[in-house]
Amino acid sequence: MADVNRSLERLVRAVQAEARVPALSVALRRDDRPVWTFQVGGSGNPAAALSADTPFRIGSITKTFTAVLVLQCRDAGLLDLDDPIDAHLKVPAHGGLTIRRLLSHTAGLQREPVGDVWDTLTPPDLPGLLDDLARTEAIHPPARRFHYSNLGFALLGHLAAQRLGGTWWELVDERICRPLGLSATTYAVPAHAATGYLVDEYSDHARPEPPTDFGAVAPAAQLWSTAADQARWAAFLADPASVDPAGEVLAAATLEEARWPLTPRNDAVWGSGWGLGLMLWPREGRALHVGHNGAMPGFLAAACGRHGGPGNPGGLSAAVLASSGTADAIIDLPHRLIEESLAADPVDIAPWTPGQAAPEHLRGVLGRWWGEGFEYVFRWSDGALTARGADDPADAPPAVFAPLPGEPDVLRTVSGREVGERLRLTRDDTGQVIRLHWATYRFTRRQETFDGIWASHP
Repeated sequence: MADVNRSLERLVRAVQAEARVPALSVALRRDDRPVWTFQVGGSGNPAAALSADTPFRIGSITKTFTAVLVLQCRDAGLLDLDDPIDAHLKVPAHGGLTIRRLLSHTAGLQREPVGDVWDTLTPPDLPGLLDDLARTEAIHPPARRFHYSNLGFALLGHLAAQRLGGTWWELVDERICRPLGLSATTYAVPAHAATGYLVDEYSDHARPEPPTDFGAVAPAAQLWSTAADQARWAAFLADPASVDPAGEVLAAATLEEARWPLTPRNDAVWGSGWGLGLMLWPREGRALHVGHNGAMPGFLAAACGRHGGPGNPGGLSAAVLASSGTADAIIDLPHRLIEESLAADPVDIAPWTPGQAAPEHLRGVLGRWWGEGFEYVFRWSDGALTARGADDPADAPPAVFAPLPGEPDVLRTVSGREVGERLRLTRDDTGQVIRLHWATYRFTRRQETFDGIWASHP
């Protein structure tokens, strides 16, 4: 472990030095190891030295908290994701934009509220934010393309607060932070927080940036936190069973829905995309990193958790918080920390052990079948019927089937290929399974044409 930690530490030190970050705080979390934290630099706060407890501004990572609040509303039956926002929030314009489109940044709404907010650092109050929608542009038609919008997430935060009956931050704290133990995540700047800087491009001077309260735009970018808190949060987003096994904050199925890619960020380079308020980064080995990046004057932040992939110990996540607004080299660091952890400290290989036999009525399904001219292998594995193409890559997940109550010869595909579709078994007079229909396609024990002729028959 000491060698692994030294390797991670050198990686962090190299980024801090090369990107010239006054203070850098990181945390790495995985279920099979203690949480690892590391800091390098100085806090810039005379009252508090840099430590693992030093809070930083997390900027747009805040949006993931707003997204979870909105999804809590949906799960409670208070709204539908395809509702227009004016069904829940009185607005003078753009009321037809849907909650789903705002969550995925595909509503087409302009990026910021009306006015020079980034010049004045004086954001609107809620009445002003809503009134100014009459002068706000629709940059693109809804669903046309990705276009990031802080304004859209500000509206979502206030919409959720309206439906739940409270202020946005009070609800985030009560319904998310406290249940998950995110005690270091706050709305206001803590007294022991790091100072944020603009580091001069042409000298080693670092000038403090002014602290800001983002008022009605708070649901898009307001929060402060520590690296350890944000690593725990990212683990929740990617692997909720590791942090919230009872689904107290949000059902695992809802987070699975939120992780489903709805749009790529760029049309030509599919390096990242968006789900329902979550940034998504596909990685090698069919893994997905889930989280968000953040930026505010003087601060950059990035946090992600790993979903799937080989050798994943569960609850694997990393967070990086920086006191520089221009050190964008830190944005890739959480991904590198996760992958270095897996490479340098792989999980133990669990031994294979024999399992239970398939139920009697499904044993006739096991083995090789042909459908649409391709060969498939059906197996009983981990207590479920599964299927995969005979030529599928080794890391391709199989389809998994679950029985339908009261229909012994019909199963539902619950994951993998054709998820949601039915698998229907046809038996002969002796009870032998002679044919399958999966998503209505016929499967037989030998390769046949669509009109039922054996391919090898003369």
